[in-house]
Amino acid sequence: MVKHIVLFKLKPFNSESERLAACEKIKSELSVLVEKVPTLLTAEVGINCNPNEQFDIALTTTHNDMEGLKEYAQHPLHVDVAKNFIRPILEARSCCDYQY
Repeated sequence: MVKHIVLFKLKPFNSESERLAACEKIKSELSVLVEKVPTLLTAEVGINCNPNEQFDIALTTTHNDMEGLKEYAQHPLHVDVAKNFIRPILEARSCCDYQY
C-alpha cells in the first residue's frame, strides 16, 4: 500500500471568506475523485483550522502501489482538478509518498 500526502499553500486572498471558499471548492473537487478514479482507494481532504500554520489544505490518499499512484496522478479528472482549481491559486506544495 502507498500513502500519498500533499500539503497546499494558497496564494493570498482579499478576504478570509474568499480563501475559505477556495479551500472548500478544492476540497469538493478532490473528494469526488475517489468515486471516479479506480486506483484511488481512499481520499481525505482537510482544511487547516490552525491559522498559525503555513499550509491551507491537506490531502491524504491511499493506493495499492506506486503504479496506482502514478495512474491517479495522470488520470484526466485529477489533471483537470489540478490545472483548473489548484494551480491557478497555488503558492506552494509539499508532498510525501510512503509504503506501508
